[in-house]
Amino acid sequence: MSPVQNKVFGLLGIAAKSNNIVSGEFSTEKAVKDHNAALVIVAKDASDNTKKMFTNMCTFYKVPICFFGLKTELGHAIGKEYRASLALLDKGLADEIEKQLKMM
Repeated sequence: MSPVQNKVFGLLGIAAKSNNIVSGEFSTEKAVKDHNAALVIVAKDASDNTKKMFTNMCTFYKVPICFFGLKTELGHAIGKEYRASLALLDKGLADEIEKQLKMM
């Protein structure tokens, strides 16, 4: 795993500990529609249907979206089982994660 990936997973862990993240399809969708999501992350191994739904939704609500990690990795990073989607609620953490992902 690259240092950038480690850093992103670390930041996701911090977001989880500080209650600045929601995960799972329903919670992520609600955060986007309520204008609380600063960044949506969808696992690379999520279904095409899930990717398409979140891409369309994030485009409509003007929320940045990225495809990163596997479902098991995303879940592990936030202390859960596996997660196909999550939304960061904190703008600062979201900006830092976006910055890291651009380096990959």
